[in-house]
Amino acid sequence: MENESDQDLVGAAVSGDAAAFARLIERHYEKIYRTAYKWCGHQADAEDIAQEVCVKLGGAIKSFRADAAFSSWLFRVTLNVVRDFQRAKKRRSENISALALVAEADYRPDPVGDMTKDQMWEKIRRLSPKQRDAMLLVFAEGLSHGEAAEVMKCAESTVSWHIHEAKKHLKQEMQS
Repeated sequence: MENESDQDLVGAAVSGDAAAFARLIERHYEKIYRTAYKWCGHQADAEDIAQEVCVKLGGAIKSFRADAAFSSWLFRVTLNVVRDFQRAKKRRSENISALALVAEADYRPDPVGDMTKDQMWEKIRRLSPKQRDAMLLVFAEGLSHGEAAEVMKCAESTVSWHIHEAKKHLKQEMQS
């Protein structure tokens, strides 16, 4: 059954086939986790997010329309769960968030050559949500601008603009 396409598994899952749903989750769990980790940067949070995505997929799978790739739809679901998780976490820790903002005000980034990947992703996570999403989908997940546009539900040129603005912002931040 390894040769079953995502579309076949989704169709079976929508019809109530729990085994097909389990195979679909198993096939995509690592991508869900990896995406969540890149967005939040913390293993425990990424695990919680990945689990929440799997739970949400159980109810949301019936809303999947085959006019888009399942992987694009899955990215959208994952992004929505990440955003919900981050909003909830922010509400629970308003005081810590305020302290972090004060600390960031005094932060001066290292020159580009001295930055680690983790430091770069930390800077990307602080971009506006649309810029961060575009950067992550294109550079971390390897999607084309067109594929990222499908996930983000916007025009391909909009994805290109978000990436341009993100790069400009990161460059300015590194020079200050």
